[in-house]
Amino acid sequence: MASDYIVGIDLGTTNSLVAHMQREFPAVIPGEDGLNLVPSVVALDEKNQILVGNPARKYLIETPERTVYSIKRLMGRGVEDIQEELKFFPFRLADDLQPGEVLRIKMGERTYTPPEISAQVLRQLKRNAERFFGGPVTKAVITVPAYFNDAQRQATKDAGRIAGLDVLRLVNEPTAASLAYGLDKKKNGIVAVYDLGGGTFDISILKLHDGIFEVIATNGDTHLGGDDIDNLLIAIALDDIQGDLKLDVRRNGEAVQRIRKAVIEAKIALSSQPSARLDVELPGANRYQREITREAFEQVTDPVVQRTIAPCKQALKDAGLKPGQIDEVVLVGGSTRIPKVRQIVQDLFGRVPHTDLNPDEVVALGAAVQANILGGGSEITKEMLLLDVTPLSLGIEVAGGVTDKIILRNSTIPASATQYYTTQVDGQTNVAIHVLQGERELARDCRSLARFDLKGVPPMPAGMPRIEVKFLIDANGILQVSAREQRSGQEAQIAVQPSYGLTDEQVENMLLESFDYAEEDFRQRQVIEARREADTILMALAKGKKNEAWRDLTSDERRRIETLERALGAVQEGDDYQAIRKGIDALNQATMRLAELMMDSAVTTALKGKTMDETGLGEGPQAGHPVAKAEFE
Repeated sequence: MASDYIVGIDLGTTNSLVAHMQREFPAVIPGEDGLNLVPSVVALDEKNQILVGNPARKYLIETPERTVYSIKRLMGRGVEDIQEELKFFPFRLADDLQPGEVLRIKMGERTYTPPEISAQVLRQLKRNAERFFGGPVTKAVITVPAYFNDAQRQATKDAGRIAGLDVLRLVNEPTAASLAYGLDKKKNGIVAVYDLGGGTFDISILKLHDGIFEVIATNGDTHLGGDDIDNLLIAIALDDIQGDLKLDVRRNGEAVQRIRKAVIEAKIALSSQPSARLDVELPGANRYQREITREAFEQVTDPVVQRTIAPCKQALKDAGLKPGQIDEVVLVGGSTRIPKVRQIVQDLFGRVPHTDLNPDEVVALGAAVQANILGGGSEITKEMLLLDVTPLSLGIEVAGGVTDKIILRNSTIPASATQYYTTQVDGQTNVAIHVLQGERELARDCRSLARFDLKGVPPMPAGMPRIEVKFLIDANGILQVSAREQRSGQEAQIAVQPSYGLTDEQVENMLLESFDYAEEDFRQRQVIEARREADTILMALAKGKKNEAWRDLTSDERRRIETLERALGAVQEGDDYQAIRKGIDALNQATMRLAELMMDSAVTTALKGKTMDETGLGEGPQAGHPVAKAEFE
């Protein structure tokens, strides 16, 4: 039935494609113009009708203020994140945007969010597929960069829903490429997928074994791609024009788009030719002309290409592999056609990368394979299994501003994990849960995903509540967090809908910083945890002094405890965690007899006037029953 068709979609920064399984192999579905690639360009014509793809491209030159391209770079991001893009994009933002609000972009007199614009591209792909099948298509697998964060993934799912598609799965682009590659090669081994597209870079290391595609490490940069190369060349051209022609066209949208078009054409030509010529018509009958050699092009763009090396090395390190252990290297993304990129990949991995797969199409082909698997599979895909990973650790903030990681980066997804916590204050009825993403030891250095409260916890002494915090990442890499106080059954949960305020620098450096600052972060964490433990023992001691057991100690014992108490208080706010820890250990040792006396007193009081059956002692120890000694440990 036509309604049962499930398609695979590569929603790209520069171009987008839709594909399906055609008997044994995936194939791209062409558009009305017979071309496989649909440019990710959306425009409003003179009648305010939406145009998508090639028909929209001419409006980039004629009416750039009514045209949007590379919208994928704006998905799930806020105003503060895109200031650099606005230098080159002719986008006009809505005048009433507030910090943290979803972007709205003006097209003519209308405004659209990035998911709404992406939905127009998806609708066009949907129409192409429906014309091909002769019936409705309502289900799809859509690919995303491996390093897309939760906001960007949610925005992609929103775009699918707006376009009338049930998005069955979001699949990481390098993983999709490996599916297409594995299906084509039918072999086992370790594969590195190097994906340099229009707006993002990903590197994934996968193990292919008997139909199982397991991602064992992934890394990348959410703000690195062919657009950055284009922007470098555009900046050079704008400087040339201002210097040579005394003409500043930076605010002239039509002129910038003419330059952009010429730069892209030159970049493509330089992949196969030793030189290319820029020739751009400018306002006032001026022309900008310049010859660019491949050598000059490679020199200018080398900083962008070099930024791909560190993530590759880190992915290899995370996988526990040397370059020589990689069996195959697969190139994905149009930017991998650049000869310099191919040379760097070859030098890094010590082998010639595969170029037999079309780098523009391989992601869509892999998405079609995954769509086929979800649809029940054919003979060739029914035994295949896809195991993806989460690229960054997830956890919560605990006392002292420390990050407690619950799901570690490079964990296979879907994934779930549970940790248990308690309260620090007597009678606490509300517990704040702060969900974090990142590798740093302190919460302030990680990305804040969400906050929610567990309310209605019955008032109990500090340390008595038992709070279960559970993280669940679904197959799309989207997170759900729940918190439950086990004694009372009070529960709260949240499907993480993170804020849009993530800067590019935070994403790009999140992993690298975790290594650069690892020693200092760990030292700070040790200090914070030691201070926290000192707080706990000092509070417990304050309670102990009010207990009758305190008077049962000898005067020498009380004097020694108070001396050690003052000593711990003196070093507690310092930065020498070893001194704090030494003070804790000394006070712990000195209060052992006090803890035993308090426990004896508590047990005697509890048993007074009760039978064995009434106390429950006849049934053995009670799980979770607190004793005074625990306060001092």
